[in-house]
Amino acid sequence: MRANPRSVAYADLAKVCGHYFGPPRTTGGSHAVYKTPWPGDPRVNIQNDHGKAKAYQVRQVLAAIEKLEEK
Repeated sequence: MRANPRSVAYADLAKVCGHYFGPPRTTGGSHAVYKTPWPGDPRVNIQNDHGKAKAYQVRQVLAAIEKLEEK
């Protein structure tokens, strides 16, 4: 994912988010929202773009995982 964030399947990113952040809190729209355990902006938001994850959201998920592993 780090090497090529543009070619990550949405389903794969959703599995990674589920592993690190638990089940998504969805609002019935196209976004899956995952809660993070720190204050501030406590969420990770991903969106299905024709079966692929959006590259900027992949980078946000990777940054959130790095922050989570620092604790």
